[in-house]
Amino acid sequence: MSALRPLYVARLRVARHGTILAALLTAIVGSTLLGACSQIAAPWQLTDVSGHLPDLNFTLTADNGQRLSAADLRGETALVYFGYTHCPDVCPETMARLMQVLANLGPDAQHVRILFISVDPARDTPQALHSYVGAFDAQHALGLTGSDAQIESLAKRYRVAYQMEKRDLDGSYEVTHSSAVYIFDAQGRARLLATDKDAPDAIAHDVRRVIDTPA
Repeated sequence: MSALRPLYVARLRVARHGTILAALLTAIVGSTLLGACSQIAAPWQLTDVSGHLPDLNFTLTADNGQRLSAADLRGETALVYFGYTHCPDVCPETMARLMQVLANLGPDAQHVRILFISVDPARDTPQALHSYVGAFDAQHALGLTGSDAQIESLAKRYRVAYQMEKRDLDGSYEVTHSSAVYIFDAQGRARLLATDKDAPDAIAHDVRRVIDTPA
């Protein structure tokens, strides 16, 4: 199953006249300041989606049966993944990788919440999600579900592709879905996109940068 990974192209605008002069004067600043600027501008190891996706916004049912909104998670860095509990491969593999990310973060993991949003609400009841995410990390992971319309709207908001086979009466159908992990900062702003090609070390490195970035 291949992940859908949007390609974002940064466009550089050419400064003119007085802007060029200001840029040249800025370049004269001492090496310490230049080093700090260089550090701030260091490239991300993941895909930078800042400004390309909307802020985190939802109201769904959590795995404890209570309503949960994005506003309830303000102050925490959210790693959002769309999957389903009956997924035979990519979902458990992704969750296992995110557990490695938490381990690599060490104490910084206390600022992170993993949101497992079901694309199969017919089978993924709050109870089913509670058992599923709890098997990985009940402290940091939350399962979320809702109506078909709610999930479809949220997936469209973040350009998540999924397609469900015909729902058999015995519940043996599968759901084809993209496998990206969306990373939102403590203010709910979309910052990064991680795919199955990104190693846990790289994800942890960039998540730590997001956590450490001032509001």
